[in-house]
Amino acid sequence: MSDDAIHQPHDKLFKQGFGDPANAAGFLRHHFPAEVSDRIDWDGLSLRPGSFVDSHFRQHESDLLFSTGIEGGEALIYLLFEHQLAEDQRIALRLLRYMVRIWEVYLKENPGVALPPILPVVLAQNEKAWKISPQFSALLDLPPDLGSALAPYLPDFQFQLVQLAEMPYEAICGTPAGILLLRVMKAERSDQLLSDPVWDKTLLAQVARPVFEMLLRYLLEADIDSEGFRLRLKGITQTDLKDSAMTLAQQLRQEGRQEGRQEGRQEGRQEGRQEGRQEGRRESLREILLETLAIRFGEVPEGLAEAVRSVSEEDRLRALHLASLSSETLDEFAREL
Repeated sequence: MSDDAIHQPHDKLFKQGFGDPANAAGFLRHHFPAEVSDRIDWDGLSLRPGSFVDSHFRQHESDLLFSTGIEGGEALIYLLFEHQLAEDQRIALRLLRYMVRIWEVYLKENPGVALPPILPVVLAQNEKAWKISPQFSALLDLPPDLGSALAPYLPDFQFQLVQLAEMPYEAICGTPAGILLLRVMKAERSDQLLSDPVWDKTLLAQVARPVFEMLLRYLLEADIDSEGFRLRLKGITQTDLKDSAMTLAQQLRQEGRQEGRQEGRQEGRQEGRQEGRQEGRRESLREILLETLAIRFGEVPEGLAEAVRSVSEEDRLRALHLASLSSETLDEFAREL
């Protein structure tokens, strides 16, 4: 799967912060039962490339996939970051779809081997806690007297649901950078970006300059009181950190003004023409792809056609067209989506 450009500030913060395996390990190790967490090689956690989310959900969620050792074998840990406001009762179904995609990619890279377990985690940046079950079987309408008899025929799994709305600031665990990032994510939903937990002097003194700069960028993009932000910067007691903060804030504001002017001049001239040409090419590629599938395999199911139409990357559409020519069955092609 290919990574789209990340446009949402929430996703930028998540990807840049927890794409660091040390921050991810410091956070994740506290959210599994001890009998599982104690057997995971957290020091060996490594980030794997790619994103597995549906294209139409990429405005509301982002993901990271890690691999590591567990009791002499391999395990994959899938972290799905949700920042949609509405409660999602069927998130377990979407997780199952993403997990199948992960296994399919794994088999392509490691043919002939057994599948590793996937440990799914949902990190929800919600203002109010969702009242949902973390068990996939909760989605199924099973006759009460047949539940146990049908169980062997049905998929089931549990995911770890970590809701920032339920966690007090002081209960957030991990590395100093990871704790600060999660506090900022929590504070953003409750309009508390200028609160004491975000501006914890002990934490700020422990984070590296790139992390601090990333947080300043996020804060400056948010809708916060500019005078309150200035007072928070002035209130930093560490001289080197204070000087760094004031300098960075000044630089970022200047960058913002310059980018705004440049974008204002360029977008009006280029955006309409470029987007029109690009969308025209994408639409032609979609139609060619669907026509090829219809010629080779007959009627294309509506669900599959909708999935094709949701693909927005030209390179991906070209790759799918090649797959439509080389696949022996429609199911084989569908696995490429």
